[in-house]
Amino acid sequence: LVQLVESGGGSVQAGGSLRLSCAASGTPYRSRCMGWFRQAPGKEREGVGIIYTGGGSTDYAASVKGRFTISQGNAKNTLYLQMNSLKPEDTAMYYCAADWRSGSTCRTGSDFTYWGQGTQVTVSP
Repeated sequence: LVQLVESGGGSVQAGGSLRLSCAASGTPYRSRCMGWFRQAPGKEREGVGIIYTGGGSTDYAASVKGRFTISQGNAKNTLYLQMNSLKPEDTAMYYCAADWRSGSTCRTGSDFTYWGQGTQVTVSP
């Protein structure tokens, strides 16, 4: 059974930085893609960014482009999200997601099969 575990959330002042980590366990195979999503209270879940683990290409939401960076770890199926210049509107529960299906387009949340439990990020003004 594949499990994703996030860590690294916390509270920070606006302008600060945080680094989130995600580790997948339960499979020896490299995922097709991994991604970060977030959901703020009263709002819909939104994609933050994804990475295609084979080639390393990434895609980001416009709201975080230039401030957030997704990267893979040396260990298989590990994922990081470096968040710089944080804003209060970045406050949300952040979720790691992954998919192993060869046909997955990895574009939206519905394309990801496995999800972590989430880690809270709070940015104060």
